[in-house]
Amino acid sequence: MSGWFELKKASDGQFQFVLKAGNSETILTSELYTTKPSAQNGIASVQANCGKDDRYERLVSKNGKPYFNLKAANHQIIGTSQLYSSTESRDAGIVSVKANGTSTTIKDNA
Repeated sequence: MSGWFELKKASDGQFQFVLKAGNSETILTSELYTTKPSAQNGIASVQANCGKDDRYERLVSKNGKPYFNLKAANHQIIGTSQLYSSTESRDAGIVSVKANGTSTTIKDNA
């Protein structure tokens, strides 16, 4: 089973999407958007940028846990990963976003 996007409305009225892998694990979470069309544009940006390795910013959190950001061509963050236990796990997360981020399946819960 391939991945999909879930679009949802937050309790404060803003919109957010998550990218899920085929096993239903969240692999990328967006920032909050003020409008639904902006969130939909964010999904399109993931689809366009997920295959480009230079769009991934590999980072380590303050508590030492690796994670990554996916960035657009304008260097804006499109989405952020979870915190991982190792750099190998983080890199596997990037591979998963590359594999699932081109999905055209969008579950609109907004």
